[in-house]
Amino acid sequence: MRIAIVDDIHSERVLLHTRLEEQLTKRGVHADLTEFENGEAFLKASRERPFTVLFLDIYMNGANGVEIARELRKSDPDCLLIFTTTSTDHALEGFKVRALHYLVKPYNIKELSDLIDEILSRIPDSGKYIDVRVNGSNIQVPFRSIIYAEHFSHMIHIHTSKAKELVTRQSFEAFNALLKMDPRFYQCNRGIVINLEHAVDFDGTVFVMDNGNQVPVSQKLAKNARQTFMEFLFQKRH
Repeated sequence: MRIAIVDDIHSERVLLHTRLEEQLTKRGVHADLTEFENGEAFLKASRERPFTVLFLDIYMNGANGVEIARELRKSDPDCLLIFTTTSTDHALEGFKVRALHYLVKPYNIKELSDLIDEILSRIPDSGKYIDVRVNGSNIQVPFRSIIYAEHFSHMIHIHTSKAKELVTRQSFEAFNALLKMDPRFYQCNRGIVINLEHAVDFDGTVFVMDNGNQVPVSQKLAKNARQTFMEFLFQKRH
């Protein structure tokens, strides 16, 4: 995930950069954050390689944020746009350029935290990973590569899309705490969590995963599992 911060005030850029890194680190998300002191420099960089998210100050020297946003939308309809501003006077213009949010200065940590959750919900594969210790080494396992994980004999067996099984000693509660914040993951049984992105079928008792493995579902969760799977597929198609 690539994030751009555009603001002509250096201290404002640094503050937002620092707070974004803190929030993303808490969620186990890696992102490349780049600062720009004006919109023109940002537009030049975005033409070479698009950004996933843009935090754009409205009131700047030179072209203002609304003008930069209009120019951006001519070439990039997908970038998630957040205006950082001291007022919402430009709400109508923001609607026209499909701004996701107005972050009004001075913003608080709760507002920024909620915004990060909103951004990540719109970008399923946003560079999220989980840190695990395997054979004495710390490994970052991307969420997208996890097919499912199961806990038994005090160990967690992580089945990945690289046909590799990683084994780590960790409590299931701690391991699952980060995963359950992501809509792709569903705990279908005691000590078992699956990545719905890798589920190809559900017959009422087991999930069939794209690596051919069948993952059992708790009988009491069968109805909920079917509903969750159907809703996930519906959201994916829309």
